[in-house]
Amino acid sequence: MTILDKKQKWLISICLSTCLIWIISVRSSQGEVLTGVIHHLSRNSVSQSPLPTGSIDTSSSRVYTYVGKTGFGHEHAVEGKIKSGSLNLGVRSNAGEIIFDMTTWRADTAQARQYIGLSGTTSASTQKDVNANMLGSAVLHVQKYPTATFEVNSALPLQQKSSSGKPLYQLSGKFTLHGVARKMNIVAEVTEKKDSYHLRGNFSILQSHYGITPFSKAFGAVGVTDQLKIYGEIDVAR
Repeated sequence: MTILDKKQKWLISICLSTCLIWIISVRSSQGEVLTGVIHHLSRNSVSQSPLPTGSIDTSSSRVYTYVGKTGFGHEHAVEGKIKSGSLNLGVRSNAGEIIFDMTTWRADTAQARQYIGLSGTTSASTQKDVNANMLGSAVLHVQKYPTATFEVNSALPLQQKSSSGKPLYQLSGKFTLHGVARKMNIVAEVTEKKDSYHLRGNFSILQSHYGITPFSKAFGAVGVTDQLKIYGEIDVAR
């Protein structure tokens, strides 16, 4: 058997140490990668978990409002979001509730103007002024009334179909805005999807019925109409 000298022993020791460090590094790296993958999959499984049946998908649901003009005023299209809610179709009592997040109402977004059918765009400065007036104490007063609510007593199918042949449901209940509650009936077209129902409907209100004075200035020469037309695009989990 060959006897190793000190130099050979030193070289072998260096090689073994290097290999050991490399193995440990690979294991550590793989562990970190594996941990990252597990964390990523876990996070995605939580974020993509299905909503409970009847829950409103607030990420995709939207509300649009058409605001007419008076005098030399301008027409506006407003986009808003749903804060939370649920809806159970075919139910005669306690069918659900839709809570509108009034703090998210924004005038003349590109999406809102396209949805309502208004041409052109609105400058950022004009949008800022309109939003300030709309959300302020003189109109919606969102600091005091941050939400509006539609308490749905019943959601029953109608015999007739929509123009496209889809089912129609009448949602009957109470709509509360600006601290004032009034009865409300809304007819909604329902599109059945794999994991959800898409509801499309609209209704009109008078601002004055809810204690709101329609915005105007210059002694009424510039303003908006009392009537608002509100459109809903709501996704409900099946």
